[in-house]
This record gives sequence, C-alpha cells and structure tokens, in this order.
Amino acid sequence: MVKREGLRSVLRRIRRYGLRLGGAVVLWVAVLGLSFFVLVRGSMYAYQSMGWGTWSSIGLGIFGTILVLSAYLAWLWWRINREGRVRQFLPRALIAAVAGYSMFGLLYLSPGNSGEPELRDYYTSLHPLMRLGASSYFLFDRNGLVTALDRTVEDYLGLGLPMNETSLHFTLEDRYIRAMDLRTTGRSARRNSFTATYFRLMGFQNLHHISAADHLHVSLPMGRP
Repeated sequence: MVKREGLRSVLRRIRRYGLRLGGAVVLWVAVLGLSFFVLVRGSMYAYQSMGWGTWSSIGLGIFGTILVLSAYLAWLWWRINREGRVRQFLPRALIAAVAGYSMFGLLYLSPGNSGEPELRDYYTSLHPLMRLGASSYFLFDRNGLVTALDRTVEDYLGLGLPMNETSLHFTLEDRYIRAMDLRTTGRSARRNSFTATYFRLMGFQNLHHISAADHLHVSLPMGRP
C-alpha cells in the first residue's frame, strides 16, 4: 500500500512538471510565432496601408518585434525575480538580435532553399519585403524551395510561354524583382496549402501556376515606392 501511494506521488510530480514544461514550450512557440508575424506583417501593413517606404516599413516591423519580445522578457524577468524590471543590457541585446536576424534574412538565401545555385546570386534583386517574408517562412519549412526569381523575354520564349510585359519577375523601375516561384511538386497538398496561407496572411499575393512546371507564384503588388 505504501509503495502504491509512493508511485502515485511520483506520477503526480511527473505530470505536474510535464505540464509546466509543456506550457513553457507552448508559450515560447507562441511568442516566437507572434514575433515573426509582427516583423513581416507589421512591415507589410506599413508599406501597403500606411504608404511608408520599403526601409521605413521594415524598420517599423523591427521596432514592433522588439516591443513584443521586450514585453515577454520583462514579464519573464518579473516572474523569476519579482522585481518588475529588466536589466539594462536586455533591450540592447534584443535590438542586436532582431536587427541581426533581419539583415541575415535580407542578404542570404540558404543553398537548401534554392533550386539552382544561380538563384542565390539574384536573391538581393528580390524586393526586401519579399526577402523578409521568405526568410521567416523558411525557418518553419526547411524544405521550401525557390525555383525562379527573375525572368527575361528569352526565358518565356524558351519555356514556350506567352510573354507577359507586366510580369513581376522582371526587374522593375525600383530595380527589384517582385515575384518568386516556390516548388509545389513532390509536396503534400497540406504543406502547399500551408505555404499559400502563410504568404496570404502576411499580405502577399500568390497563385498556383501549372505551366512549364507546377509552382506557387508569390508576388508583391506594385503601387508603393
């Protein structure tokens, strides 16, 4: 009887600690998810709805992300120390971390996310807001693959496709490409649906194209500087 009571006590402790650990993991995932949402969607909102320029919009997204993380870490620090304050180095560390991640996403396309090595050479020609959205997406889908960025008239003719003079795959007046193609073949319908939903939620347009190859066409509409 004593052994049985002892076993029940151990099981209750394991369950209690498991719930605490699970709750902490869920909270961290929620906070990180919200942070990426604020970074990308906040930037897109400033760009599309407020009429801000590209870099000022991204700056607002970074600022909002820092506020979200600061609020969470301030609460966490208060829970641990019951002092209701954050150490002075914390805001600086957050600024460095968020700005560093944003710069990384704006400048680098992983070889694992590039269908062709040449695409990485053209990555910085993609509009900065699209790079920011794509880099955040690839953190959640490590198998996501960019199959095309820029196109030329010769590319369309070589693929046997009608030439579209308004294609956002062309380098436009602002010197940026505003469209990219993502692989959909060899992936489940659920995963492709998640990809389309993510970019739509973040404010981008996307279309499922079946032409020279099955792909998801993601674009940033014209209309802002």
